[in-house]
Amino acid sequence: MGRRDRRTAEVTIETAENRWRSVGAAARKRDRIGGLWLALLGAALVAMPWYRGTSLTEGPDRSALIEGLAGRGWLLPLIAIAIALIVLAASRGDWRRHPATLSLVAAGLVVLVAQGFAIDLDGTRVPGLGLLFPRALVGQPGLGWGGFTCGIALLCLLADVAAARGFCRGERFAAGAIVLIVALLTLFVLFPIVNLGVAAFVGPDGRPGLAQFGARLAAPELWRLNCLQGTGRCGVVINTVVLGVLAAFFSTLLGLALAMLVARTDFRFKRALRAISILPIITPPFVVGVAIIVLFGRTGILTVWGAELFEIRPTRWIYGLPGILIAQVLAFAPVTFLVLLGTIEAINPTLEEASRTLGARPGATFRTVTWPLLRPGLAAAFLLAFIESLADFGNPIVLGGGFEVLSTKIFFAVVGARYDLGNAATLALILLMLTLVAFWLQTRWLGGKSYVTVTGKSDAGLVAPLPPAIRVAMVALIVPWVLFTVGVYAIVLGGGFVTDVGRMDLTPTAGHLVTAFSFEVGVEGLRLYGSAWNSMLTTLQVSAIAAPLTTIIGILTAWLVMRQDFVGKRAFEFGTMLSFAIPGTVVGVSYVAAFNVPPVDITGTMSILIICFVFRNMPVGMRAGMAALSQIDRSMEEASLTMGAGGFATLRRVVLPLIRPAVFTALVYSFVTAMTAVSAVIFLVSARHNMATAYIMGRVENGEYALAIAYSAMLMILMIACVAAIQGLVGKRKLGRRSQRQASGDTAPIAAA
Repeated sequence: MGRRDRRTAEVTIETAENRWRSVGAAARKRDRIGGLWLALLGAALVAMPWYRGTSLTEGPDRSALIEGLAGRGWLLPLIAIAIALIVLAASRGDWRRHPATLSLVAAGLVVLVAQGFAIDLDGTRVPGLGLLFPRALVGQPGLGWGGFTCGIALLCLLADVAAARGFCRGERFAAGAIVLIVALLTLFVLFPIVNLGVAAFVGPDGRPGLAQFGARLAAPELWRLNCLQGTGRCGVVINTVVLGVLAAFFSTLLGLALAMLVARTDFRFKRALRAISILPIITPPFVVGVAIIVLFGRTGILTVWGAELFEIRPTRWIYGLPGILIAQVLAFAPVTFLVLLGTIEAINPTLEEASRTLGARPGATFRTVTWPLLRPGLAAAFLLAFIESLADFGNPIVLGGGFEVLSTKIFFAVVGARYDLGNAATLALILLMLTLVAFWLQTRWLGGKSYVTVTGKSDAGLVAPLPPAIRVAMVALIVPWVLFTVGVYAIVLGGGFVTDVGRMDLTPTAGHLVTAFSFEVGVEGLRLYGSAWNSMLTTLQVSAIAAPLTTIIGILTAWLVMRQDFVGKRAFEFGTMLSFAIPGTVVGVSYVAAFNVPPVDITGTMSILIICFVFRNMPVGMRAGMAALSQIDRSMEEASLTMGAGGFATLRRVVLPLIRPAVFTALVYSFVTAMTAVSAVIFLVSARHNMATAYIMGRVENGEYALAIAYSAMLMILMIACVAAIQGLVGKRKLGRRSQRQASGDTAPIAAA
């Protein structure tokens, strides 16, 4: 054998040894992680409190083992399953691939879920279970740290076993992420909706039946059409649909006019339009309604001025459909503007240039080329505004008067003295059906046509100018809207710092801020006295916790959908978007119905607020992440995996630095939404954990408009500061931005974060 052959053989042997050592190290790592999950399962059953501390337990710190030996025998099968798994892992090196492992883990999950739902606070839900376990007749409280930790450990074991059997190509991190996200979506999205549907078929006496549901569904107050005949008021459902259609139409029209002026004209005040479009997004929902009352109420500034000028009697015309419609259009038009601006900017200008080259006039080009390509954006904007109008609670509760809509009807059914959860569930299902019908109509309108214009070919054409008539019409629409918006926000920013803006007492004062946020620094340190501190601190705490969690789950879900191949991928993606399609009012009622009783009894806690925000806003972060990942070649991630990095290391070191804009979008949206949301959390707040929007609503109901406006102004300033802080924390992605010195010889990395 020659020297070269010997050297080749040595290299081959060394490579094989290194690979064998790598495989052995990976196997040992898998054993350690698997052992960690088994240890966590054992600790959850033996050392952690299984139940929440209530009067039904003999102490809040009793574990499942102690509870099982003390009479709750339905917990003992979990102990037996854990012992069997530990014995199997200790006796076999390949215990994950053993057929009994998967069966034991699945059995553990089934027993955990079954025992939680079979026994509630008042006793058993399963006939005959009390004969087998007499203690079950007493009932059991909701799960505590031990119960939830047991579920997490079993889910991680399930993912570990699935990865060992080839799921996600053996990638343990991806398999674990999929299993955990599916479990969370099932528990906090699917289960509440299903539970809400069941509650709609339960009568006031607690007995199920179709008769109760039919009577609620056919109630005349929901469907009457007297208003169309001029003989009375319309039903609640008719009011909701009419308001939704009108708000969506005018919001889309204004959004289109704004987007066209910004994208297709040399309008001088484009920056001002963009700035104004951001204001409603960071504004608490009640504030616009309060400002409209201050301007147009019976004793409002403009109402009194108009009555004196034209010698007319002031009326309450602002309360009802006109006032709600004005407030909703003011709030939703900026959102439709952002949607349509992206659609207009994505149109390939070469198509319009070709139309003009063939002799078409600007009006014909707009009608035959530009307008058809706007259909997806128009449909998305209209649908978004329609759904937001259906779910809107703040404006109808402030400006509704005698004009009832489903969101306020649901609120009073749950919060009122009757507490009719069945009626609230029926109304929520009607609201959900309206949303699904809107989605279906959008799909039918768009049809199967293709609207792709960006194909990778040159798009260096000149954008078509707007026809003069359309430009004039859009300016005529936008100028009054801008003036009205400026007037409303002048009230918002200044109304809280005068004595009483509603009665035109404009004497400057800081009294409202003192009432809300007074404090004292003394010997005992900082002491907070203001009435708003509790809600403000709770809101900040909830938002600060929910925003990162929302971003993590959303970006992780986007990575799984875009970069992993697994069975049920389409169903997984649909499930992640389900919560976004459900109106916030429906989400709030479904959480009240689902999590007010065991096994997940978290109503009245901060946890339910955080969970609501996380799964309500997660789809936005997911879509932002998917859009960013679609622009990044997989080769960089494949190179990382080839070099031996795992899925988690690749995601952390390669993917996240490249999608920082998506991370920023998810963080800002989830934080701002958590600070200003009301339609869902209004059902979930408690005296201990109150939110800023609920506090503002209370002040509005008491007629303390100045205090509500002052609080809202402080909230807006705080959100702007927090958004700036998030921008500084996340930073910006830099791709291919090299200085002249680097271009001349420096070999710094092209992509840096």
